Amino acid sequence: MVATGGNVIVMWIVLAHRRMRTVTNYFLVNLSVADLLMSVLNCVFNFIFMLNSDWPFGGVYCTINNFVANVTVASSVFTLVVTSFDRYMAIMRPLKHHMSRRRTILALFSIWFASAMLAIPCILYSTTKSRRYHNGNTRILCYMQWPDGSYPNSKTEYIYNLVFLGLTYLIPMLIMAICYTLMGRKLWGSKSIGEHTQYQKESMKSKRKVVKMFIIVVTIFAVCWLPYHGFFIFAYHHRRFAETSYAQHVFLGFYWLAMSNAMVNPLIYYWMNTRFRLYFQQIICRFFCVIGRSNLRGRQRSGILPSQSGHMRSMSIRWRHSNAETHVQALRMNSRPICEKSDSRDDVAII
Repeated sequence: MVATGGNVIVMWIVLAHRRMRTVTNYFLVNLSVADLLMSVLNCVFNFIFMLNSDWPFGGVYCTINNFVANVTVASSVFTLVVTSFDRYMAIMRPLKHHMSRRRTILALFSIWFASAMLAIPCILYSTTKSRRYHNGNTRILCYMQWPDGSYPNSKTEYIYNLVFLGLTYLIPMLIMAICYTLMGRKLWGSKSIGEHTQYQKESMKSKRKVVKMFIIVVTIFAVCWLPYHGFFIFAYHHRRFAETSYAQHVFLGFYWLAMSNAMVNPLIYYWMNTRFRLYFQQIICRFFCVIGRSNLRGRQRSGILPSQSGHMRSMSIRWRHSNAETHVQALRMNSRPICEKSDSRDDVAII
């Protein structure tokens, strides 16, 4: 629920507000799309399968489930890599940095195309099989049947897992680590000659905030997905561990840690960016106001609460008059008004 709701709100914030439609924010929308697909099409179905050791959703959705899982993971990490390059060019070479709308669309298309190509084996080798146990129960398994066998005996799957690990984890993490290290040295380590203007100070402060946010996003992604990727490599070299009764529970813990990454990013945006936080608060307040009004109307219709008529309406009018008089008296006495405008400044740069 947190992953689905949070990523939908992020997409709404960027796409429905012109001031938020920047190149970097479009990449955040793409990241939210990948996390949303994972939370809607993977998490619940795989959790039910792992919990009951039974796949009741059919062979077609078994293929879709495996394909979407690999596509969304690859798309997420490729989006983070492209975003890192975009931030690197904006900070290290600002005069040469120009990411047009056409280039942005081309980059997004390339991300999803490369992710789909990497996940093609899931379409070719995903299948289901019925297994009958000694107690008479029959359960359906959703798995990958490779040409030389299935997990953990297939060497083809082991090679594929190594390639997938390298392309969606090791190489991207190395690239992003280098990019953010160079950006960090530029933003925090370099000392320019002369005094900075107020605009330069605010711009530097804004860039540091953006880089901090993406460093946290990448770090949490790395922590969440490392145990999941490492499990398959470890299980291939330790067959006895894969056959133990607790191996499934260990994998379920690693899988749930990886899936939890889908809900973390909206929380990071809320925490570290003022504009995202304001829009989040706006839509959350609207949501709870609608629920509160519907509950109040339901209680009034059921007779639990009296409708706001007659005595209740006159009390409401008297309360508004007394509140207005109190506010006027406060203004006359030059005391602090009831509501003040906040002096907190918004972020200078939109991410």
